[in-house]
Amino acid sequence: MNSAARSTAIKLLAAGFGLLLAWAAEAETWRFAVIGDTPYSDYERRELPRMLNDIAAEHPSLIVHAGDFKSSQQVCRDEVFRDRQALFADSTVPLVYVPGDNEWTDCRHPAAGHFDPLERLQKLRELFFAEPRSLGRKGLAVEQQAGGYPEHLRWRLGPVIFVSLNVPGPDNNFGIGRTPGDEYLARSPAVIDWLRQGFAAAHRARSAGIVIVMQGNPGFKHHAAGLTHAGYRDLLETLSSETLAFAGQVLLIHGDTHWQRIDQPLRDPTTRLPIRNFTRLETFGYPLMGWVKVIVDSEHPQLFRFEVHPYRRR
Repeated sequence: MNSAARSTAIKLLAAGFGLLLAWAAEAETWRFAVIGDTPYSDYERRELPRMLNDIAAEHPSLIVHAGDFKSSQQVCRDEVFRDRQALFADSTVPLVYVPGDNEWTDCRHPAAGHFDPLERLQKLRELFFAEPRSLGRKGLAVEQQAGGYPEHLRWRLGPVIFVSLNVPGPDNNFGIGRTPGDEYLARSPAVIDWLRQGFAAAHRARSAGIVIVMQGNPGFKHHAAGLTHAGYRDLLETLSSETLAFAGQVLLIHGDTHWQRIDQPLRDPTTRLPIRNFTRLETFGYPLMGWVKVIVDSEHPQLFRFEVHPYRRR
């Protein structure tokens, strides 16, 4: 091979290598894990550290717990709260927790100890949301909503904005009958504002997607039939309008009804057709343990890919 041919071959190899590097840079992926409605029993409390280790072995960037770290029948004692805080704090993967109804609104019931729900929520804030960081040995920096709702968080992973909301099942603490309670009236505007701020941040950053995490199942089937629960109406209407105006993908993660599923249940209020850039992921829940790996894939048409992992006791 003469010098001119050798020079041409080198240039072609360099160009090919450059294209390979460009492709690798574009085809980026990020991973996070989703759990919720656990631990509910002594068995689950014993097994959850093992499941967290299984998750860590898959090297996700973070774990999201979508609320309910105890059963509704377990007394809402400080000792239980501290135990769960220590459990999550020991995670080798950053862990973001969202309050569930079993930890505060349901604490009013006699079986749960007949606590004041607002007092229990304040205890959760002291233990789990005292600083703008996730739980886990390696804390992930997060933004907190100002104005008394430090459990409302926002953070970023790759091309995706995450927003967490304090929206408990089964009715968003709306209250009995048609008249909403004072707590709902105070918190709901903050929830809607934080959701809108999350979409605004995603627009500004030109994010490929937004992930919203909350505990309560807002009742998509009833909403589609025009029978939306009053406690979720403002939230679902805002979610619909913001999703329709967003160019990227929207993923809503929730727990509450213990039916692990991945679907597209949110409908366009005008056409009544599913909103194609919206996906719902519901976590595993008692009596079944498990987790879902979410892969954020910049090359995937839907952005999000899912791997479902039922937990198997070793």
